[in-house]
Amino acid sequence: MLKLGEVYEARRRVQGWARRTPMERSAPLGGLCGGEVWLKLENYQVTGSFKIRGAAHKLLSLSDDQRSRGVVTASSGNHAQGVGYAAREMGVRATVVVPENTPSVKIDAIRGYGVDLIVEGREYMDSERLARRMERERGMTFVSAYNDLDIIKGQATVGLEMVEDNPELEVVLVPVGGGGLASGVASVFKQATGAEVIGVQTVASPVMYECVKRGFIHDVPLGDTYAEGLHGGIEEGSVTFDMCSSLIDKWIIVEEEAVLEAIRFMLHRQHMVVEGAAAVGPAALMTRSELFKGRKVGVVISGGNLSEETLRKVA
Repeated sequence: MLKLGEVYEARRRVQGWARRTPMERSAPLGGLCGGEVWLKLENYQVTGSFKIRGAAHKLLSLSDDQRSRGVVTASSGNHAQGVGYAAREMGVRATVVVPENTPSVKIDAIRGYGVDLIVEGREYMDSERLARRMERERGMTFVSAYNDLDIIKGQATVGLEMVEDNPELEVVLVPVGGGGLASGVASVFKQATGAEVIGVQTVASPVMYECVKRGFIHDVPLGDTYAEGLHGGIEEGSVTFDMCSSLIDKWIIVEEEAVLEAIRFMLHRQHMVVEGAAAVGPAALMTRSELFKGRKVGVVISGGNLSEETLRKVA
């Protein structure tokens, strides 16, 4: 796991780039599960997602030579926005490859940062293969969305703020895609408080869960999802696999309809817009409420970049 000192150093670096987001108690979710629920609101973050933390930390960690050659990344949307924002502010040329299922709201936002944007591939791993080829052929620096310790250190600052704001949390729900956020948040909680960490994925893309269950990284069939931010495979040798295997205590896999219902609940009862990837924590609370009765629960709301199509379904 990461050392806490590394996370504090990452926080020092990124504090001028990423906001310290609020922790807000949720009476509606607490009422549903019979516990005390606190939301870490990364949907209020710069670019609307926690991803700016890792992206800014990675670019700040590059040498002058690496920055001069430009960076390339693959992303389902939020990481691309983080890289685009950080690259623009630091004067670094950035190329972003996104899969075809990326919502138009995210594509438009990415273009707004002035990056070279390429839409390629049915799902995330297709986009990553193209980005890796550009890394080799053009000498650019690849900025992984998850498989990079500098990225994970940046994301871990989410957990650091949660511990500082509410050290009495007994259990923490974290959405898991490639595992960068979960690895960072779990590293902090396991050392700082020992709270139980639960990783949440959807039935459409339970990749990390299935890999951890079998003990090795392998291909997992994917389906259509409302949580496109968690969609896609894990590259062989990813550092997040070992971290998630050792640090995540339990897994909850939620149905797609539960994700949609959680987006609707958050909009109408919590009065906030959350994207599908951020709604998996509330979906877990709503569908597995018996696990959280009488407990103090932290939920990472990872982003708020909801597509117009999904918003129309829940409005």
